[in-house]
Amino acid sequence: MKTSLIKDKSFEFALSIIQLYKTLQQNKEFIISKQLLRSGTGIGANVSEALAGESRADFLHKMAIASKEARETIYWLELLDKSNLVNNNYQKHIEDCMSIVKILTAIVHTTKSNLKSKT
Repeated sequence: MKTSLIKDKSFEFALSIIQLYKTLQQNKEFIISKQLLRSGTGIGANVSEALAGESRADFLHKMAIASKEARETIYWLELLDKSNLVNNNYQKHIEDCMSIVKILTAIVHTTKSNLKSKT
Protein backbone atom coordinates (compact mmCIF):
# COMPACT_ATOMS: atom_id res chain seq x y z
CA MET A 1 0.00 0.00 0.00
CA LYS A 2 1.27 3.47 -0.91
CA THR A 3 2.14 5.64 2.08
CA SER A 4 0.90 9.19 2.46
CA LEU A 5 2.98 11.81 4.25
CA ILE A 6 -0.08 13.79 5.37
CA LYS A 7 -1.89 10.65 6.54
CA ASP A 8 1.13 9.56 8.59
CA LYS A 9 1.75 13.05 10.03
CA SER A 10 -1.89 13.59 10.96
CA PHE A 11 -2.10 10.15 12.59
CA GLU A 12 1.03 10.74 14.68
CA PHE A 13 -0.26 14.18 15.59
CA ALA A 14 -3.58 12.68 16.72
CA LEU A 15 -1.71 10.28 18.98
CA SER A 16 0.19 13.18 20.57
CA ILE A 17 -3.08 15.09 21.04
CA ILE A 18 -4.61 12.09 22.80
CA GLN A 19 -1.66 12.06 25.22
CA LEU A 20 -2.00 15.81 25.77
CA TYR A 21 -5.74 15.34 26.36
CA LYS A 22 -5.00 12.77 29.08
CA THR A 23 -2.60 15.21 30.75
CA LEU A 24 -5.13 18.02 30.60
CA GLN A 25 -7.85 15.78 32.05
CA GLN A 26 -5.57 14.77 34.93
CA ASN A 27 -5.10 18.49 35.60
CA LYS A 28 -8.86 19.02 35.70
CA GLU A 29 -9.10 20.92 32.40
CA PHE A 30 -12.24 19.45 30.85
CA ILE A 31 -13.71 21.99 28.43
CA ILE A 32 -10.90 23.10 26.12
CA SER A 33 -9.26 19.66 26.31
CA LYS A 34 -12.35 18.07 24.76
CA GLN A 35 -12.44 20.67 21.97
CA LEU A 36 -8.75 20.05 21.36
CA LEU A 37 -9.27 16.29 21.25
CA ARG A 38 -12.08 16.62 18.71
CA SER A 39 -10.28 18.99 16.35
CA GLY A 40 -6.83 17.41 16.77
CA THR A 41 -8.04 13.92 15.93
CA GLY A 42 -10.47 15.22 13.31
CA ILE A 43 -7.59 16.26 11.07
CA GLY A 44 -6.50 12.68 10.42
CA ALA A 45 -10.06 11.41 10.17
CA ASN A 46 -10.79 13.86 7.36
CA VAL A 47 -7.49 13.09 5.63
CA SER A 48 -8.39 9.38 5.69
CA GLU A 49 -11.81 10.14 4.25
CA ALA A 50 -10.24 12.33 1.56
CA LEU A 51 -7.86 9.58 0.49
CA ALA A 52 -10.87 7.31 0.02
CA GLY A 53 -12.86 10.04 -1.73
CA GLU A 54 -15.33 9.26 -4.46
CA SER A 55 -14.05 12.03 -6.73
CA ARG A 56 -11.40 14.75 -6.93
CA ALA A 57 -14.02 17.23 -5.72
CA ASP A 58 -14.78 15.01 -2.72
CA PHE A 59 -11.03 14.69 -2.05
CA LEU A 60 -10.67 18.49 -2.18
CA HIS A 61 -13.63 19.05 0.12
CA LYS A 62 -12.36 16.63 2.79
CA MET A 63 -8.80 18.01 2.63
CA ALA A 64 -10.20 21.52 3.07
CA ILE A 65 -12.12 20.36 6.14
CA ALA A 66 -8.93 18.76 7.50
CA SER A 67 -7.18 22.10 7.02
CA LYS A 68 -9.92 23.89 8.95
CA GLU A 69 -9.68 21.33 11.75
CA ALA A 70 -5.91 21.92 11.92
CA ARG A 71 -6.37 25.68 12.16
CA GLU A 72 -8.96 25.19 14.91
CA THR A 73 -6.52 22.93 16.74
CA ILE A 74 -3.87 25.65 16.64
CA TYR A 75 -6.42 28.04 18.13
CA TRP A 76 -7.13 25.72 21.08
CA LEU A 77 -3.43 25.07 21.65
CA GLU A 78 -2.63 28.79 21.64
CA LEU A 79 -5.54 29.46 23.97
CA LEU A 80 -4.26 26.84 26.39
CA ASP A 81 -0.77 28.27 26.14
CA LYS A 82 -1.75 31.89 26.76
CA SER A 83 -4.41 31.21 29.40
CA ASN A 84 -2.07 29.22 31.67
CA LEU A 85 -5.00 26.99 32.70
CA VAL A 86 -2.59 24.06 32.78
CA ASN A 87 1.13 24.74 32.75
CA ASN A 88 2.54 22.76 29.88
CA ASN A 89 4.78 23.34 26.88
CA TYR A 90 2.41 23.51 23.91
CA GLN A 91 4.97 24.85 21.42
CA LYS A 92 5.88 21.47 19.89
CA HIS A 93 2.20 20.69 19.29
CA ILE A 94 1.66 24.12 17.74
CA GLU A 95 4.69 23.72 15.44
CA ASP A 96 3.61 20.21 14.40
CA CYS A 97 0.11 21.43 13.63
CA MET A 98 1.42 24.42 11.65
CA SER A 99 3.46 21.98 9.58
CA ILE A 100 0.30 19.97 8.89
CA VAL A 101 -1.55 23.18 7.91
CA LYS A 102 1.20 24.00 5.38
CA ILE A 103 0.97 20.56 3.80
CA LEU A 104 -2.82 20.63 3.69
CA THR A 105 -2.82 24.15 2.22
CA ALA A 106 -0.47 23.00 -0.54
CA ILE A 107 -2.65 19.95 -1.25
CA VAL A 108 -5.81 22.09 -1.41
CA HIS A 109 -4.22 24.70 -3.70
CA THR A 110 -2.73 22.09 -6.03
CA THR A 111 -5.96 20.13 -6.22
CA LYS A 112 -7.96 23.30 -6.96
CA SER A 113 -5.53 24.23 -9.73
CA ASN A 114 -5.70 20.77 -11.23
CA LEU A 115 -9.51 20.77 -11.14
CA LYS A 116 -9.65 24.19 -12.83
CA SER A 117 -7.24 23.16 -15.58
CA LYS A 118 -9.42 20.14 -16.42
CA THR A 119 -12.52 22.27 -16.99
